[in-house]
Amino acid sequence: MAKPADALAVRREAVTAQAQSPAVGAVPRPETDVAVVGGGPVGVFLGVLLAQAGVSVQVLEQRLERSAHSRAIGIHPPSLDALAAAGVDETITGEGVQIRRGEARSKGQHVAALDFSAASERFPYVLTLPQLRTEAILEARLHELDPGALVRGVKVTDLHDDGGRVRISGGRTSNRGADGSSGTGGPEDFGVSARIIVAADGARSGLRQLLGTPCWTRALRDTYLMGDFADSTGDGSVAVLYLESGGIVESFPLPGGIRRWVAHTDQLMPGATAADLARTIGERTGISPDPASNTMLSAFTVRTGLVRNLVRGRTVLIGDAAHEVSPIGGQGMNLGWLDAAALAPIITASLGGGDVGTSLAAYERERRRAARVASVQAQLNMALGRPLAPRLLAARNAGLARILRAPAAGNLVARRFTMQ
Repeated sequence: MAKPADALAVRREAVTAQAQSPAVGAVPRPETDVAVVGGGPVGVFLGVLLAQAGVSVQVLEQRLERSAHSRAIGIHPPSLDALAAAGVDETITGEGVQIRRGEARSKGQHVAALDFSAASERFPYVLTLPQLRTEAILEARLHELDPGALVRGVKVTDLHDDGGRVRISGGRTSNRGADGSSGTGGPEDFGVSARIIVAADGARSGLRQLLGTPCWTRALRDTYLMGDFADSTGDGSVAVLYLESGGIVESFPLPGGIRRWVAHTDQLMPGATAADLARTIGERTGISPDPASNTMLSAFTVRTGLVRNLVRGRTVLIGDAAHEVSPIGGQGMNLGWLDAAALAPIITASLGGGDVGTSLAAYERERRRAARVASVQAQLNMALGRPLAPRLLAARNAGLARILRAPAAGNLVARRFTMQ
């Protein structure tokens, strides 16, 4: 009999293979009720919700395979509620790490703590799971509902909305880049006619460009270096923010004895090594991860953005295609899931002949408001992590400790951090 760890590894491999292999090289169906452009976690999640409702859905993804470069790890309680509706919450919570407590530390001393257990009755924690696994689980669920729903290796290059249906067309993708993007070669070799199109193709949405939908964006001055290392902290399932004068260092537990570290940097460091990040962590926190245990490394900048209109004719934009927020705070993927959860019943009602004009207008107002709130929250998180002179840092930390000692204030902050 296989050991439990071996059995889990076998199951993960089976889920990944099942989710991936049927999609590669498949041909999109020429007609469908809904075509979702973008097969990341948000697009596939929407596909699951629609397929469960009996809607014919086609999810088109230009990448030939899921990116192994996993940025998003945090899943907040409202998203876990939404994922429960898709029938994947037990698998995801079974694999993830449940963070019920967060701590702020500075110069080796405790500053404040947040208890996430009061943030939600059903899911009293923030869950961490690498995006690669989350996507595999969602793809397996979609394949279970409709084996032909997801098609990889196709890029949409044209869109025409005649008022009754929308036709999208494009070609096979090739020459996959290091960032997971793909070019398209040759003439048009697929076309899909749909009653509704949903753009879930990311912050640099090609479909948004085809629509000509204006999008306000702004690059922020903050830069970060992030990496995953074997966890040597002894902090278990506690998330820790190290508030240091050189800039914040964030630390989150992941499954498999891994811990993610995110350090604010003075400038973008695209050529940095795992040893560089480990050295920065050690200098600021006194904890030195082993560079040899590093499994992911990324330097990144931050942008914020919001489209003028989420709805354009028979096309709706969701997720990063509609709004971009800082990854600090882990709200982006969650925001997209909540977009999809709110949109799915409106689409289903529309396809059933219902008048959804009022609902769609309310959806657009609410999701734009949610995006603005998330953006403000993310920028507050970033402000907390910027370098600060030691004397000012000590005064700021003392004030933070006083505020969070009050139960009402602590609960409010915990709810905001968990998108409640």
